[in-house]
Order: sequence, then C-alpha cells, then structure tokens
Amino acid sequence: MRPEVSVILPVRNGGPFLQEAVDSILGQTLGELELLVVDDHSSDGAPQALEVSDPRCRIVPATGRGVARAFNCGFERAAAPWIARMDADDIALPQRLELQLDYLRRHPDIDIAGGRVELFAAEPLRGGNRHYQRWLNSLRHPEAIRRALFIESPVPNPTALFRRASLERLGGYRDGEWPEDYDLYLRADRLGMRMGKPAETVLRWRDHSSRLTRSDARYGRRRFQQAKAHFLVHGRLPDQPIIIWGAGPTGRTMHDLLVAEGASVEGFIEVHPRRVGGVKRGKPVWSPAAAAEPHGCMVLVAVGARGARAEIRAFLERHRRREGSDFLFVA
Repeated sequence: MRPEVSVILPVRNGGPFLQEAVDSILGQTLGELELLVVDDHSSDGAPQALEVSDPRCRIVPATGRGVARAFNCGFERAAAPWIARMDADDIALPQRLELQLDYLRRHPDIDIAGGRVELFAAEPLRGGNRHYQRWLNSLRHPEAIRRALFIESPVPNPTALFRRASLERLGGYRDGEWPEDYDLYLRADRLGMRMGKPAETVLRWRDHSSRLTRSDARYGRRRFQQAKAHFLVHGRLPDQPIIIWGAGPTGRTMHDLLVAEGASVEGFIEVHPRRVGGVKRGKPVWSPAAAAEPHGCMVLVAVGARGARAEIRAFLERHRRREGSDFLFVA
C-alpha cells in the first residue's frame, strides 16, 4: 500500500537522541507513513543500532555528503504524495502529521506546512529562547510568515511538510553558502509559494551544544544576512531603491551586502539626534521623518533590539506605511 506521507530524517551521528526521534514518527496517529532514515556517513553507529522492527522504517545510505544531499537522497526514494522533514534530535508529538496533513488539505493554496514548537533542553530555557519560541509560534498565517521571512526563518525546519509537487518544483534542498532550510524557504517565497501552520504545537525542538546550527559556519549571523541580501535583490525587491533604518553594525553590514548584490541604497535612518545629518558608507543619515514620507523606496529595518520592532512598526503604520510593501524588517 502506498504511504500517505514519506518522512525523511537525515542523520549524521545522531547519538542518544536518534531512537527517540524515530519512535516519535513511528508512533504517529497517522499510520500510513514511511520513514526514511538517511545515514549521512555516521561514525557513531547510531543508525545501525536502532531498535526498529517496524517495516515502515528503512535505513538508507546517503549517496553524497551533507544534510541537504542526504535529504534529497531520501526524497528520490520517497513514495508518498506528501513529504515531511524530521531531524534526528527532535521529538514529533503524536498528532503532528495528522494535524499538518489535515491543514494542507483544508488550505489548497498553501504549499508548505510548518508547525508550532516547544523548545526544550537539558537546562531550563532562558529569556532569549523563550522570546524566540513566542515569535516563531506567533507566525501562523501565510501573510505573517511572508512579512517576517527576512527577519529569520519563521518555519522550523524539522516541522516542514511539503506537497510533493511543490518540493519537486523547488528541486529539494541546496547545499550552498547559507543554511539549506532558509535557502529553501526564500526560494519558495521567490516562486510565490505560501507557507502556514496549524494552530497546535507539533514538535518538541531540542536545543543542545552539538546542533548543526551551533557547529556549522553556514549558520553564522553573516551568512543569514548574505541570504537575505541575495533574495531581497534577486527576489522580493527587484530594482527597488532602498533606505536602511539603522546605521549600526547590522545596518552597515546589510548595506554592504545589498550593494554587493547590485542594490541601490539611498541612505540611512537613525533616531539618535547626533547621527542625523551625518554620513554612513557615503550615504546621508536622515531622521525617521524620511521613512514616513512617500518616496518610492523600500525601508528595510535593520534594528533587532528587543521592543524596537513594535515601536518602529507603530510609527510607520501611523504614517500609513504598509509592512511588506513600504517597509520590511530584516533583523
């Protein structure tokens, strides 16, 4: 019988977490699935040590190296019309696939379903992680996800469920200069694909020191900024002049990356009176009043301080500037 969902789990040295991740998929309330555990040249023997007698689970040796190639190797062997991503160190809640599949069936205009998550770790979560979890889980609807896409990836990768045709159109994941999941979502946005999430929490997302996001240089802050600049210039904002709100380190880095991609940056906006009227990167520094006036430029807000987004959004909306068409947050 053809499975409804193919779950692809790339793993390199999954260690003590892999068995729990596998069990959480095989214990789904949606029974018509297959699980492809793609071994990306593990040296710890964890894939071979799995205690699994369920015929729905197969261990597949990766034909290339790296998580993107490992996923694509599994995708080539997947039989289902729906393709789910899973990571080797996380725990899918029992109704994850059932909830996401129902969501996509009820929303035929949405190509990729993500999900709300519960972050957890050996140590209690600190304020930054709690704030990040609230931000992620607040972004459910396609319009909100699209507006927030250039802040950071609003779809946790191990929650992704794809329509097979959408994933085929994207060509799977790419192994490039920046994170493969962020690259995929930015390419999906450029193609006009829509992303959304059901209301329920679907995954326990484990934070630990060995996560790829902590050990791979492609997940560094500058690489994320490079991805944003590339897809802003060659996707969301073709040929549109730009004003950058924030002349601090983040704003200046974004300026440099945008210019390197061929963008036209007209100037900066700053709230500090001493900086207004000055020059940064050879461009004028204006007061926020410049962002409130119609000028045909897109304002990219490169200020990430806690609480700043809400204040800047309120200011711009009071002046009838619309998020997404007149301004975007990029930090």
